[in-house]
Amino acid sequence: MDFDPWSPEFVADPYPAYAQLRAAGRAHWYEPTRQWLIPHYEDVSALLRDRRLGRTYTHRFTHEEFGRPAPDAAHEPFHTLNDHGLLDLEGADHTRIRRLVSKAFTPRTVERLAPTVWRLAGELVGGLVADSGGDLLARVAEPLPVAVIAEMLGVPEDDEERARLRPWSADICGMFELKPSEETARRAVRASIEFSDYLRELIARRRKDPGEDLISGLLGVAESAEGALTEQEMISTCVLLLNAGHEATVNATVNGWWAMLSRGVRPDAAPDALSTAVDELLRYDTPLQMFERWVLDDIELGGVVIPRGAEVALLFGSANRDPARFGPNADRLDLARPDNPHISFGAGIHYCLGAPLARLELTAVLGKLLGHAPGLRLAAEPVRKPGYVIRGFEELLVEV
Repeated sequence: MDFDPWSPEFVADPYPAYAQLRAAGRAHWYEPTRQWLIPHYEDVSALLRDRRLGRTYTHRFTHEEFGRPAPDAAHEPFHTLNDHGLLDLEGADHTRIRRLVSKAFTPRTVERLAPTVWRLAGELVGGLVADSGGDLLARVAEPLPVAVIAEMLGVPEDDEERARLRPWSADICGMFELKPSEETARRAVRASIEFSDYLRELIARRRKDPGEDLISGLLGVAESAEGALTEQEMISTCVLLLNAGHEATVNATVNGWWAMLSRGVRPDAAPDALSTAVDELLRYDTPLQMFERWVLDDIELGGVVIPRGAEVALLFGSANRDPARFGPNADRLDLARPDNPHISFGAGIHYCLGAPLARLELTAVLGKLLGHAPGLRLAAEPVRKPGYVIRGFEELLVEV
């Protein structure tokens, strides 16, 4: 099977194509997207840490200097939102904002949320069990991270916008697929404007009446002596936490349960076993299949020179199945895999700030379903979403 991110057959199972790419070399030019595909674990891991690459290039070059067109002016609200977030910042701005955000987004924050996460997971699983099954995606996987992020940001339960967090996130994340359509861009622009307007109003409320939430914490950091966190940076940070945390957690949950249910395997319910299983599910069917980087200075891989101005596509899904790192059984789901340095959360300066929260949510859902629905089984063959970069299902129908 050839690498073809628009083919339903490829999207359903890209892993044979990844194996072909790994066997054929370390870097492959892909003309349809004008990117260099990087399929090997060692290279992907190293390039994530290599400062000759970046998520953006505007901290060093103008668009003209880099040989790239400026973004479409009609998409400006999306780019303003996206370009001020940690995921797409480099250099001094990234260092400054990550340091400041880390002061508010601490292990203690996640620890404080743990009882809420486990309670919500239990309630959602309880509802699914009471109805003898249903759509695991809509009933459990989606509501949990949205509710947790809303709690974390301090979105009041009675705010009507709370129900719009999920569609806002989905519309914005559509822009991360390869060659998004103009209609996708229009939806992303609209969601960027609406979400930003809501957060601006919520920030104003928290400035007058601070609480224990993340926005209040960010305000405290921004207004401290070492602040320098602008309102736009706060807004972009909050949106990134929703988008990255939500999309990854939802899809990791459903991808993982499909993998287990379709193979008839379950992990042990002990805490250590749950943690090990979560990492294996993240590795086995990675929710983010590709992560892109701009080449800021020439690099060389396996005798191939990739020049400044090029874009590399780091194939997380391929790297996480590379036998050179995960052994001859890399394509097998092993819920007790002991040595599992997967890169599903990235690496280097862009390592996912929300990784501890994502692991907590995935562990809670896994633990609650194992405890309350031991007989869980598939009710229908699920259909993959058409997107390639963000890998997930339209629904996952189960019976208890």
